[in-house]
Amino acid sequence: MPRRPLTTSEKGFSLLALIIGLICALPYFGVILAATTGSFDTLVHLVETVLGRYALSTLWLVVLVSIGTFAIGTGSAWLVTMTEFRGRRFFEIALVLPLAFPAYVLAYAYTHVLDHPGIVQSSLRAVMGWGPRDYWFPEIRSLGGAAIMLTLVLYPYVYLLARAAFIAQNATPFFAARALGRGPMNAFFTVSLPMARPAIASGVLLAAMETIADFGTVSYFGVQTFATGIYTSWFSMADRGAAAQLSMGLLAFALLLAVLERTSRGDAKYDASRGSRPMARMVLSRRAGAGALALCASPVLLGVVIPVLALLTMAIGSEQNLFSRRYIMFITNSLTLAGVAALVTVGAAIILGTLYRVVPGRLSGLTLYLGRIGYAVPGGVIAVGLLVPLAAFDNALDAFMEARFDIDTGLLITGSIWALIGAYMIRFLAAALGAYEGGITAISENIDAASRVLGQGVFGTLRRVHVPLLSPSLLTAMLIVFVDVMKELPATLIMRPFNYDTLAVQAYRLASDERLQGAAVPSLVIAGIGLVPVILLCRQLAGRGRP
Repeated sequence: MPRRPLTTSEKGFSLLALIIGLICALPYFGVILAATTGSFDTLVHLVETVLGRYALSTLWLVVLVSIGTFAIGTGSAWLVTMTEFRGRRFFEIALVLPLAFPAYVLAYAYTHVLDHPGIVQSSLRAVMGWGPRDYWFPEIRSLGGAAIMLTLVLYPYVYLLARAAFIAQNATPFFAARALGRGPMNAFFTVSLPMARPAIASGVLLAAMETIADFGTVSYFGVQTFATGIYTSWFSMADRGAAAQLSMGLLAFALLLAVLERTSRGDAKYDASRGSRPMARMVLSRRAGAGALALCASPVLLGVVIPVLALLTMAIGSEQNLFSRRYIMFITNSLTLAGVAALVTVGAAIILGTLYRVVPGRLSGLTLYLGRIGYAVPGGVIAVGLLVPLAAFDNALDAFMEARFDIDTGLLITGSIWALIGAYMIRFLAAALGAYEGGITAISENIDAASRVLGQGVFGTLRRVHVPLLSPSLLTAMLIVFVDVMKELPATLIMRPFNYDTLAVQAYRLASDERLQGAAVPSLVIAGIGLVPVILLCRQLAGRGRP
């Protein structure tokens, strides 16, 4: 059947979507081009010295965080969803709160608490009368310490998806296992857990992708990973070719995880038919209830309460004035970048999603795919991949204008705010698309048809129908992107304009100078802002949970 010709508005959307898709694809081509055309001298040196350590550290970090997020996220989701104990309703919501904290903020807080001069070791020495060499204490600044920090802030990914899967499960298979003599834990491991495996696997792989993208935590703890190697090659060695070559290796690993995440959602499914019998919560005994309470309280205590108290203590003793002109500038820069990036990213998501809804086909499908894969790519890789072609374009334009018109244009795009906004859009467009698609599926296509009958084109339908109906989903998308940009560190460090610092950069700089008390002030502001969308998400969870 021949396809109908596109209307003018549909052609306009197709052009905009194509431009967005090309922008999203630009860093991948930039990384590949710079990696294959640059000198391999630094890479050969890295291979002979530290590349194996980068790969092994990155792999171990992913494995440890995956195990930790699986255990905490799945276990806590099962307890609050399938059992009844004192405090369950509180922890059903509180277990999401660590998602508001960047891992590097927890790293600063726990270093202050657990390092040699910290309160824990100082108290031990005072009480026991020990000297500095009279005892052994676990080193927080280590690969294991970085894994713990990342686990504490990333397990909510697994918790949210596992909880949703457990809520949707039919109780019949579980009770059939109980009737066959299986105990509650045995039935959980043999029935409930396998049924929720696709959702749990997706959460674990999301946590793994965030782990390989982390720079602030591993950099501060001195853990050598691909992320720190990229930054070192770019700044310390001034070798962009080597940074691109390391970025290409990390990009391949990230895309592999993205493929695994999509496969886990697409291939392994279970039947949760309508009208199925919901799982009744098991009432725990007093001892079992106390154990469940302790297990659910531990990640909240370690991931929220202790870091906040530590940061508050540090901030009170610091010399940082949050209301000084300098800090007002940091806050203004952060809010400006996050606000503009949120608007641009959600706007791009609307364009891509609307085109795919109105004109499904190869172009709309390809641009939507390019928009989705950005969440799997670390910010440092996107920054390197963008700067290489943008710098080449600026240099070529400057040479042309100088030769033809004797005008020195300098660097128009490279090092500008808009280049950084583009990096944010590429990195977080998938989150905005997810929120958009979650809302648009609830709008019947008959409404679109009625709008067309009434003479509205794509722009008119979008402005008068979709946007008003999608306002809650779009607001959620903007809040998510806003907070993600506030926390983003590697792309900001590499691409920010000269002397244009943010709260995240200020926290990183102070912590790198071992001024942890000063770093607590911007860290608290970042965490405080991050709590806003998390609280909104918690309100949605409270309304969607099982009674």
